This record gives sequence, structure tokens and C-alpha cells, in this order.
Amino acid sequence: MSLYRLPAAAAALALLSLTACSTESGPTLTAPEAFAQAQAGQLTLIDIRRPDEWRQTGVAEGALRINMVHPQGESGFVRQVAAELAGKRDTPIGIICRTGNRTTHMQQALQEAGFTEVYNIKEGMAGSGAGPGWIARGLPVEPCKTC
Repeated sequence: MSLYRLPAAAAALALLSLTACSTESGPTLTAPEAFAQAQAGQLTLIDIRRPDEWRQTGVAEGALRINMVHPQGESGFVRQVAAELAGKRDTPIGIICRTGNRTTHMQQALQEAGFTEVYNIKEGMAGSGAGPGWIARGLPVEPCKTC
């Protein structure tokens, strides 16, 4: 490779590494936006945390509880989401976890499986850099004593 092409190659490599390491995998919603859309029947909320987390904080009002730590792995989680949505992969869904980290990964998995409208509620239940969270915003929570 000539010395003249080296800076261009380095710039291209840097750009590729930045996009490969991106933590954004798709559209996001704030907790209030997700709540309003769910109340209007425009969004299905899915809490992807574990049952012990559901018991600890409760679950966003009206959210489906689908543990991302599925006995059949990620593909089992995806199949369960599809079953809950009657196979309609174009249904708008908003996924929430504690702080938005797990939802970023699962949003990408659902998109790769053909779901077309997957929104990440990045601030989660407990809050993160994306916002104060569902609970701190005073949005309604349902207890989950039998989870």
C-alpha cells in the first residue's frame, strides 16, 4: 500500500469501528412516550427483565412479561414474542428493562428476526443516561407478586 493511501485506509477503518461499536440499534422512546402510545393502543409494551426484577419493582402498566433469559436462548425469546403478537412482526413494540442495556441487545435480535417496529425504552424502569426512568417519572406500575 502506498503512503498516500494509508491515511484514507486508517480513516475508513476508524469509521467502520465506530459504527460496529455503536450502542444504538434502532429507534428509541422515552418512558412517557411509550406509556402514551401504549395507552392509545399504538404500542405493545414488553418488559424483558427477569421475574425477580419484576417482583422487586413491579412492571410497567399493561406490559407483557417476557424474560429475555429464555430457557431456549435468544431464539426462544424471539419465538415467544412472536407468539404473543400472533406472528405479526409489524406490530409496534416497546421493550423495557432496568436501564436500557439489555433492550439494546434484544432490539437488535428482534430486528434481525424480522420485527419491523421495535422501540427501545432506553431509560428503562430505573433510569439511565437516557432519562430518569419509568418509576422516577411516576408512571403506573403493576405489582408482580406471583412472578
